Order: sequence, then C-alpha cells, then structure tokens
Amino acid sequence: MLHPSESDKAITRKLKMAGENLDIKVLDHVIITENAFYSFADEGIL
Repeated sequence: MLHPSESDKAITRKLKMAGENLDIKVLDHVIITENAFYSFADEGIL
C-alpha cells in the first residue's frame, strides 16, 4: 500500500488553502504509480 510523504501532505495542504482563497474546492489529490494509487479523499485527509 502507498503512503504519502511529508512533501505530498504539505503540497496537498497548500493546494487546499490556495483553492479556498480562490473559492475553488479541492476534491482530491491522487498519487498514481505503475501498480497502485493513493487518494487523499479516500483516506479522509481532504
């Protein structure tokens, strides 16, 4: 199973904050590899 790095978590927070400033709702941040994917929304982080 994939786990987001601290950098992944930090950029997700920044994207969410930037979206809020522009009245844009960030629905998900997805990390995709050759064999799997990780969804921040599925994990309840967003």
